[in-house]
Amino acid sequence: MRRLSIAIVVVAPIIREGVATIIGHNPNLRIVGAVDSIAELQVLMRSTEVDVVVVDVALQRDIEAEAELQTLPIVGLQSSLIAPALQRRFSHLATIYTPEEELHRMLIEAADLPAEHNFAESHELSERERDVLVLVATGLTNKEIASKLNISPHTVISHRKNIVHKTGIRSVAGLTVYAVLNKFIDSEKFQ
Repeated sequence: MRRLSIAIVVVAPIIREGVATIIGHNPNLRIVGAVDSIAELQVLMRSTEVDVVVVDVALQRDIEAEAELQTLPIVGLQSSLIAPALQRRFSHLATIYTPEEELHRMLIEAADLPAEHNFAESHELSERERDVLVLVATGLTNKEIASKLNISPHTVISHRKNIVHKTGIRSVAGLTVYAVLNKFIDSEKFQ
């Protein structure tokens, strides 16, 4: 595996340096720059090849304004709840609580995604994926979901992978919030 070049764009210096340190622990990942604005990222990209960008989701509008960035895999760093429409704009979403190994995996996976995934791919869930999402959000296991929907556990896993790919959300809690925000389930169920 070739070593991936990672750029970080986070306004808060403590978070930016912390993310850089965590990413630096993986020998397959190399930090080529840690900056605090999209303008600085563009300057960096003129002299350095970047494979994946880790960016504060608060800078989303700045990214969308720059066409050259829309073909790069972008891992969003989320520090608060954001709208599902914004979540879908990132290859993957990490939070400040994402474990180190998970962040490394996200970066490597993001580099392998086709360029069109970043901004052009449809993120609509199929009817079956919505069914699986609702059951995941209610706390059922893959085996229980398979039994309830009369499908195999492998099919459930496949649907869950598609849901994660389309939403960028990996945790059950995050998927539950997504399901509530998109009115797939009633928030009253969880009170």
